[in-house]
Amino acid sequence: MQVPLEITYNHISRSGWIDEYVKTRVEKLEHFSDNIVSCRFTIEQTQNPHRSGNPYRAHVSVSLPFKRELVAEKTDTVTDMHVQLRPIIKHAFEAMEKQLKKESGKREAKKVKHSEGDEVAPPVATVVRMFEEEGYGFLKNLSGEEIYFHRNSVLHDDFDRLTVGAQVRFEPQEGDKGPQASTVQVIDKPGVAGSQDAQNDVSQPAGWERH
Repeated sequence: MQVPLEITYNHISRSGWIDEYVKTRVEKLEHFSDNIVSCRFTIEQTQNPHRSGNPYRAHVSVSLPFKRELVAEKTDTVTDMHVQLRPIIKHAFEAMEKQLKKESGKREAKKVKHSEGDEVAPPVATVVRMFEEEGYGFLKNLSGEEIYFHRNSVLHDDFDRLTVGAQVRFEPQEGDKGPQASTVQVIDKPGVAGSQDAQNDVSQPAGWERH
């Protein structure tokens, strides 16, 4: 875990055996999930006039990435703390284990779908250079990398309609001179962004000479 375990006692004296038992249960939780950020455990005596004996509650809260939180708890009446508190704590942690198993199953299912080749939207890029006479240009993706494309890679014969600033989707591949786009599809109206003056102000990347 990224954050140390937190154990809280409400209306009950701190107990060494509870601390140790909770630590062993938390270690077991980490076998069910490897992305637990933090765990908080609370043991408390509750007020319930409709129940005889002393009602106690064990509360387990686990934080996961992206501010997600799982909660499990168990409440029961206790007449002998040393005997009956342990099952209450155990049942609360078992309920949490079930939730973590479910979460881990969802993550594994997503990994399997991705590895099986589920359709993923092609990356988006912006046209930053156009060399109409030579029949090629350059895109810039979201990470700032420039990618070469040829007019034959532009779908629907849209190359002549492209201008600097147009947004496209593309299929990346590695070419002889670096990254290039094998398929370019326009996703906004070509020609609305950029101008011929802007094109003239942008130089070619090194290694790409006009012929």
